[in-house]
Amino acid sequence: MTQAPDRITLPAAKTATHSIIWLHGLGADGNDFAPVIPLLELRPTTRVILPHAPVRPITVNNGMNMRGWYDIKSFDFNPADEDLAAIKDSAAAIAAIAAEEQAQGIPADHILYAGFSQGGVIALYHGLRHPCGGILALSTYLADAANTPTADCDHCPPILQMHGTQDPIVPHRLGRLAHEQLKNKGYAPQWHDYSMQHQVCPPQIADIAEWLHERGY
Repeated sequence: MTQAPDRITLPAAKTATHSIIWLHGLGADGNDFAPVIPLLELRPTTRVILPHAPVRPITVNNGMNMRGWYDIKSFDFNPADEDLAAIKDSAAAIAAIAAEEQAQGIPADHILYAGFSQGGVIALYHGLRHPCGGILALSTYLADAANTPTADCDHCPPILQMHGTQDPIVPHRLGRLAHEQLKNKGYAPQWHDYSMQHQVCPPQIADIAEWLHERGY
């Protein structure tokens, strides 16, 4: 069984009934989104887990070792170049965290996967293949799109996709493509874009908070 990665855990103020597993982007770590969490004013029964990706060589950064959920061979994001083996390994690591949460009494449909950039790829990859409470996909794209499972009545999680219109790293068009790919698979993702680059912004944080609150987080 895949070992769960190291992480930061922000405990619930009361007995936890819901969990959010929030995945950072390339070269960051679990600390990256920790300052954002208090701004969301989550319910006191929500626990937030911020895992650290493993350190690995990243091709587009001249093979430099840094935290990453998988390798990126080109900023063209050609599906043929996807590091699918590492994507699957990282998804399995997130599944191990989810299993720990379920062992502590959090049902699968109360576990929400959130991720930024690379982290969003893993959130989508895992969340679309396992029961969950929702997927928050920030400034990201859909990996292994051809093999993304079709939505069904038993597993059609709420999905919120958000992207900057001036994103120079993961182009806005890739976010929109992912949105159309998900709709073509039968999902009903929501879409928001913002006048920003590869980042998050205050209006977006307010929209994330509203969406999470509506779902019990």
